[in-house]
Amino acid sequence: MVGSKDLQPSTAKFLNVFIDNQFYAKPQWPAPDTDLSGKTAIITGGNTGLGYETASQLLDLKLTHLILAVRAPEKGNAAATSLLTLHPGATIEVWPLDLSSYESIRAFTRRAATLPKLDMALLNAGILNFEFRLNPSTHHEEMFQINYLSTALLALLLLPILKAKHAPNSPPARLTIVNAALSLVATFPTRTSTPKIFTALDDPHNFNRDETYNTSKLLAHMFLWKIADEVSADDVIVNLADPAWVKGTQLARESTGLVRWGLKLFELCGRTKRVGAACFVHALVGAGREGHGAFLMSWRVHPFAAMLYTDEGKGVIERVWEETMGEFEFAGVRDMVGRLRG
Repeated sequence: MVGSKDLQPSTAKFLNVFIDNQFYAKPQWPAPDTDLSGKTAIITGGNTGLGYETASQLLDLKLTHLILAVRAPEKGNAAATSLLTLHPGATIEVWPLDLSSYESIRAFTRRAATLPKLDMALLNAGILNFEFRLNPSTHHEEMFQINYLSTALLALLLLPILKAKHAPNSPPARLTIVNAALSLVATFPTRTSTPKIFTALDDPHNFNRDETYNTSKLLAHMFLWKIADEVSADDVIVNLADPAWVKGTQLARESTGLVRWGLKLFELCGRTKRVGAACFVHALVGAGREGHGAFLMSWRVHPFAAMLYTDEGKGVIERVWEETMGEFEFAGVRDMVGRLRG
């Protein structure tokens, strides 16, 4: 089993990586005999875009029970109705989940713990803001909050449930976090900040639309670097998945002016949602144990951001991990992570 940590850091220029990832990678589709009958999956942000398309593809593989975790239940219900029209034999539930609220995340996972089975989870929800915003509940910068902190907490709380609840005598459970190739070019300018990196990320003077987004995705690399050693691939296969640039996802829906028009032009070379979602289905269903601790770019294991392999980067990983554990002391995550090893 070789995860991203075991690879050599990439020395390729990002433009070359982008072109290869966007235009030359060949889609990998599930084996014809793939059958998800009897399995239960959670998808966050599953009411639209890649989340919805991934849900549809899993249902095509006979997924029995789907939970759409959404901030707006009315939109989730509309998506569920549409999916049930295509897959009338499935059980599809809509559960509220607001990633801007730690209490909402905890309530959601408490409910997930009551499920008779849970086999896979796709943490797909994320945001791209074009201006600085503080989360009113946590007082963290919003992209940092949603793309990293809330996603990490949700992952940490779901892991023991997945370990305990996946179908017996079946392959390991799966947890996939949606990521982005732009994580590879994050410079993380606040990485040396004292006394806390997280405090610097919340400073409006440090906000940069592109860099803050890229850093929020880089932090997930650091999270996976650590958490993959805490959970056995025999219990839960945990990975990151990048779908490349996909048209029509609404990620940049708040863009305006020249940026908006530029993104619309760029969408001409974007993948379809069907192909983009296939990356997530591969991470959830197709990738074997080599997918544990892996940053999967277009169906292939890719090295983490090069920074992580340096002595400085490894020190930053430890700082980020400790600050993450400290952020979530209220949820008892240190003990929870310790129990994952058992």
